[in-house]
Amino acid sequence: MGKDVKKCIFCEIEAGRAPSYRVAENDLAFCILDINPFTEGHCLIISKRHVVWWHEMSKEETASFFELARLVAKRLMEVYKPDFICQYARGRRIPHTHLFLIPSYKNDPLDRYFNALEGFQEAPKQLVALADPQSLSRVATKIRLK
Repeated sequence: MGKDVKKCIFCEIEAGRAPSYRVAENDLAFCILDINPFTEGHCLIISKRHVVWWHEMSKEETASFFELARLVAKRLMEVYKPDFICQYARGRRIPHTHLFLIPSYKNDPLDRYFNALEGFQEAPKQLVALADPQSLSRVATKIRLK
């Protein structure tokens, strides 16, 4: 076990050595409430195996991870009836694959944040150049799976 794994709070939670509010799990992933939630019901889907980035999970782990996310998101929709469930992955603060599932409503802080981000995305000249059809074609060619 590497040095980073020993210090990983998510590994500690999975091993039962740290407390959490677990709401769901399957063979390869688990879901807990975020202890610093943006809204009520804010959950984290976490890989049971210590994997830093989501794209480094195996096919089986990926399927299990996103199936659990789908099931929890459906439950959040039933219970909280938000406008949508925001999902995003980050991993810089805690380098262990996890996905945020956050019930979001019109004009809540998360909605306002993403509205501001979308406004930024549509405005600056440097970003406008990225939307040029020739630029998009070049990028698509560069990253297309073979």
